[in-house]
Order: sequence, then C-alpha cells, then structure tokens
Amino acid sequence: MAVSSAPGKVYLFGEHAVVYGEPAVPCAIERRARVSVERRTDEHLRVEADDLSIDGFTVEYGGPTDGEPDVAVPEPLISAAMGYVDGAIDQVREVAGVEDVGFDVAIESDIPLGAGLGSSAAVVVAAIDAAARELGIELERTELADRAYRTEHAVQDGQASRADTFCSATGGAVRVEGDDCRSIDAPELPLVIGFDGGAGDTGTLVAGVRELRAEHGFAADTVAAIGDLVREGETTLREGDLEALGELMDFNHGLLSALGVSSRSLDRMVWAARDAGALGAKLTGAGGGGCIVALDPTDATETALSFTPGCEDTFRAELAEEGVKRLE
Repeated sequence: MAVSSAPGKVYLFGEHAVVYGEPAVPCAIERRARVSVERRTDEHLRVEADDLSIDGFTVEYGGPTDGEPDVAVPEPLISAAMGYVDGAIDQVREVAGVEDVGFDVAIESDIPLGAGLGSSAAVVVAAIDAAARELGIELERTELADRAYRTEHAVQDGQASRADTFCSATGGAVRVEGDDCRSIDAPELPLVIGFDGGAGDTGTLVAGVRELRAEHGFAADTVAAIGDLVREGETTLREGDLEALGELMDFNHGLLSALGVSSRSLDRMVWAARDAGALGAKLTGAGGGGCIVALDPTDATETALSFTPGCEDTFRAELAEEGVKRLE
C-alpha cells in the first residue's frame, strides 16, 4: 500500500482572472488530503471517502470506473467526486501503460469540499502520487502537477487552471500565468480562514464570469485589472509588506464582487474580519459560498468570525512549505 498527502490552498490574488491568462498567486496551507492506494487483483476501482464531506456527504463505490454509487446526494457533487478520482486513476494507468489494473482507494481530508481551499486538487495530486508509487513509479513533482491538472481540466470541462494542482504538488507560494508555473518566495503569513459551511458551483461561477466578460467591456477590464493587481501584489509579497498586501486583498475582493462571484455570507465574513482589524480579507476560490482568507497576526479576526452569523468554522492556517508528502 502507498500513502500520499497533499495540501489545500488559498488564493492571495487572482482567482477567476487566471482562467484568461492573467497571473495568480495561490499558496499552499497545512490542511491536507491523505490518500491510501492498494492494488487489487482485478481491474475494479473501489473508493472510500468518509471525510470528503459537506453536511454528511460521503462517497463509497466499487466496481468498474463507470459504476454509479448508491448514495443520496446531489448528482453534480457525486459526479465531480467520482470524476476526480477516476481521472486520477486513468492518469496512472496511462503513465504505467496498463489498462486493467484496479485499486482500493481510501481518502481522508480535512479540507472542506468545494469551499475554495483546493480540496479536489489535493485529492487528485495525492491519488496520482500514491497510485503511481503503488505500481513502482515515482513521478517528478512537475509531471505530477501536470497530470493532476489534466484531470481537473477534464472534470471541469476545460475551465480549470494549473494554479491549484501546481500549488498542491509543490507547496509554498506559487505564481501561475497560463502554462508558466513557478515557486516564489513568501514571508510567514498570518492567515485566518472563515468557512460558511457551503460550496459554490465552480463551473456555474466561471461560466457566469465568462458571459459577463463577453457581454460587457468593463467586465473584461475588471478581469484585466485583477491581473494588474496580482503583478503589484507579487512585489508586495516579495518585500514582506503585510499592510500593503492586505490592502491589495481588499481591492481584489471588491473586483471579484463586481464580477458577481461573492455572496452575502462571504461578504459578511470579509467585513467582520476587516472590522476586527484584519490587514485585509477576501474570498478565496470560485466564490458563491465557501471560504474567505484574512491577514491578521492577532486573535481578533478569528474571534470575530466565530461570532459572525453564517460562519460555521474559523481557523488559522500555516503556509505548507512542502507539497505532496510520501507517507508510506
């Protein structure tokens, strides 16, 4: 049996705009998905994912990869969950040059599903790494990130960027612009996460921005403005100026709100963090629900969020310097 873990991520800047070739800066956080893979004697795939949950949503299915699990959850969620795991295993079968190998896969995760913290990327990265090693193949991190991206790209109907999977595979802070992915230096960041207990529909949100951008010139200008903000943010991050970094995060949230991807719960948490004295706060990920990220070296933001209506969980997140970890 092989076991790998991979971290989630937050976006400091650039979500949504990265889909259109603008730069983005995500950073890995120490919330991880852990995937155990054991080769079977047949070609079937069996997946247990007891911790891959929202409101009790769990996935467990067996048989060929085109089988349907018998669970009472919304079809889009189950299809996505199956698609990510199936796609990861297909990548391993391809790299190994075998089609009839089967696996037992067990997933444990402390990353909320669909909440903007890169849960799917972490699961895919860890699953590809563990399954490949179970077959005696150790992938370089760059190939691991690329194969994980291909999986997300297929499941998300071509709307994925390389940001999440590259960040999860390599760890630390990264800069992504189109196909150019690289690690960048970052100081210790006092990150605080607020989670509203929900999840946005990434495909619908991305499609909504695409429609706005096609219909209105000012929406296209807003996307370009996010790219300009990211370029300034890179310098600010490198200099370690946390106050300026927070100001740019506030600005980025405003631009994302203008594109229609925020929500009442996310805005409520953002303003609670700012009112508590956070240096900056913004949504992270696709939006529509899920998580915000704030900068605050004190306990004030975490305390304020814990009393904010609609915030189901809040926690401090450390930067994950290491991406995928090979545990067994």
